[in-house]
Amino acid sequence: MSILAWTIYVSFLGALTVLLLPARGARAPHWAALGTTLLSLGMALAGAAAYSGGGHPTTIVRLDWIKPLGVQYHLAADGVSALLVVLTGIASVAGVLFSWNVEMRAREYFAFYLALLGGVYGVFLSFDLFLLFVFYEMAIVPKYFLIAIWGSTRREYAAMKLVLYSFVGSAAALVGLVAVHVQAAALLGRPTMDLELLSRLDFPVGFQVWAFPLMFVGFGVLAGLWPLHSWAPTGHVAAPTAASMLLAGVVMKLGAYGALRAGAALFPEGLQAWASWAAALGVIGILYGALVALAQRDFKFVIGFSSVSHMGFVILGLATWNVIGLSGAVVQMFSHGVLAGLLFAVVGRMVYDRTHTRDLDELEPMRLRKALPFAAGTFVVAGMASMGLPGFSGFVAELSILRGAWRAAPWAAVGAGIGIVLGAAYLLRVWHKAFYSDGGDAEGGLDAASALPPITWPEKAGAALLAAASLAVGLYPRIVFDLVTPSVKVILGQGGAL
Repeated sequence: MSILAWTIYVSFLGALTVLLLPARGARAPHWAALGTTLLSLGMALAGAAAYSGGGHPTTIVRLDWIKPLGVQYHLAADGVSALLVVLTGIASVAGVLFSWNVEMRAREYFAFYLALLGGVYGVFLSFDLFLLFVFYEMAIVPKYFLIAIWGSTRREYAAMKLVLYSFVGSAAALVGLVAVHVQAAALLGRPTMDLELLSRLDFPVGFQVWAFPLMFVGFGVLAGLWPLHSWAPTGHVAAPTAASMLLAGVVMKLGAYGALRAGAALFPEGLQAWASWAAALGVIGILYGALVALAQRDFKFVIGFSSVSHMGFVILGLATWNVIGLSGAVVQMFSHGVLAGLLFAVVGRMVYDRTHTRDLDELEPMRLRKALPFAAGTFVVAGMASMGLPGFSGFVAELSILRGAWRAAPWAAVGAGIGIVLGAAYLLRVWHKAFYSDGGDAEGGLDAASALPPITWPEKAGAALLAAASLAVGLYPRIVFDLVTPSVKVILGQGGAL
């Protein structure tokens, strides 16, 4: 298990190494970043395979950091965090492969990329609340520069919007963090920020009722929680392809993970008091994101709002606060991470970088199924998985959430089910318009598309990695549920609600 900590250190060391590379090596930053992410993925897989804590967190390292405040450098892992570390490893490798065409300031690009990954790994492995918050903030800074420097479509606006929304959410979470610190010190007679210990404390119900929304909404902003979601589609569209993949694939999971670990797990009675509202926000996010995606003409905005919709399932799963719903929420984090990354890879790298347009009306006559058959086939696979067809990760994740929602609030399950139908509708629409339409100026479209560069080997390798991850979970769900469910039971047991 101690190998998991090295995913953090290797990422930051990789960022430093990339910056120190000589300028004359055109592809050296790419290979260094790929080697770093492959090494981190190997460590993540080895650490997850070695986990045998029976659902309980296994401490990796625990050192005093700010002793007067009870703050420690405490890294640990349970099944939930181990799965999300693996997700980060998969998404990071795929992101480097889809960044193989980056030439402008490549050293700085991959340095920011790897620094972002170091912060993400740190969040998922932190079991000190203050340390988690520090890594959480560290992950936001590189994201700003990746969008503002290498992005497109109002990139400065999108980067600033992401940062401002994130900081507003962080401010709310920080107030909750300080309140938890003070209340825990009063209950224990000494200060602590240890998440394991905090989750076992019986905080007063009145305190939980007002502290829970600070944490849940504060972290939920980065998870695309409606109505504080508008940064997400804008950021997805403006970001370069790999940054879009990471933003949807892992950065949004930071918010969901924080809402679970620092919100619901610490304040179970507060969650119960707000459960109907949390479920309603999740369902509204599902329906709103799907309906807006259905009306979009910009291909990348379709996937951006699709991401908001699918993260609504995570919020709904957290609100169920039962084993099957919460397990489904964690698996949905993994599923959405790989599938959103794959969809953004097709739209941003395979299609937009070649056609230089995201307008579906302009793409329609190009008949991209013939000009870019690999892109068309990949999008079909990713779309089927995203709409929840059996055999893919989306099916097992969303089915589990719907079962959990039906037990907790049947009306929420019905609303989410409608969202799945709408998801199929907008995906079928973009399939047709972007790849399989025979309408429009066919001859002109074919002439324009005939000169498109072919799909490269890094793109094919990245797409295969992401598709294989979704397929593996869909065909053999035990590979993730056996890891996640025991830890979910421990989390719920701490709250007294099995």
